[in-house]
Amino acid sequence: MPHNRNGRTEHQFSGARSPLDVAVAVRDRSVIDMVRRAVEARDVVLAFQPVVQSCRPEVPAFFEGLIRIRDETGRIIPARDFMEPVETSELGRQIDCLSLELGLATLAEEPSVRLAVNMSARSIGYPRWIKTLRRGLARDETIGERLILEITESSAMLMPDLVGVFMHGLQMEGVAFALDDFGAGFTSFRYLREFYFDIVKIDGQFIQGIADSPDNQVLTEALLSISRHFDMFTVAENVENARDAAFLTSAGVDCLQGYHFGAPTLSPPWKHAATAKMTA
Repeated sequence: MPHNRNGRTEHQFSGARSPLDVAVAVRDRSVIDMVRRAVEARDVVLAFQPVVQSCRPEVPAFFEGLIRIRDETGRIIPARDFMEPVETSELGRQIDCLSLELGLATLAEEPSVRLAVNMSARSIGYPRWIKTLRRGLARDETIGERLILEITESSAMLMPDLVGVFMHGLQMEGVAFALDDFGAGFTSFRYLREFYFDIVKIDGQFIQGIADSPDNQVLTEALLSISRHFDMFTVAENVENARDAAFLTSAGVDCLQGYHFGAPTLSPPWKHAATAKMTA
């Protein structure tokens, strides 16, 4: 292939994509097609994972409702496998709407449950999402008090002023807000002071193996100190063994979430608890 005087090929100057770029683009198109089909068919469900009190791990403080879609074969696909390619698109907003709709329906059906639902800051200005939220809150005056909206650090920092105003308005109605993936690297602490999140969820990269990692211990304790200063409830994500759970409890983390306490399940855990009481 001809080279120019700098040794670069004409192919490099043409803007042609590498085989890896092409493969990623093909994969993303496949994922987007899968998500579009699931959204159009409303083939989506919530998986529920408990968030337990560190001092009483047998008692869930609340549950997180994690959106899942079914592919053409019926397999359950977690959000981590499809959200990135659709996050900034209309499909991302539609996924947020369906997640909120399912979460609000769960709260209406089960008055004893407190539930966290994930959202993107991009959905704040999406009329269908706002309409879904307003309709759900109007169904029962207790729903707002039991709803937690989770926003990731990266999403919140996209439009901090808008997020702050949005949060303040809904907090006046009893809705709580959680900052997801706290410490992942995006937070401006100047904005953290102004947001007043009710809950911060410390990113799992600092939590996994923390009992044996002095570096993660120091970083997590720093994040805990910041959270306490701003009077925010703390949750450690990705707790996967008893030693990490014990360290986090001794460090003063309020709640723990992870496979050590329960994997996400499509079968609502509170229904199992009610059945167990009836048969005891």
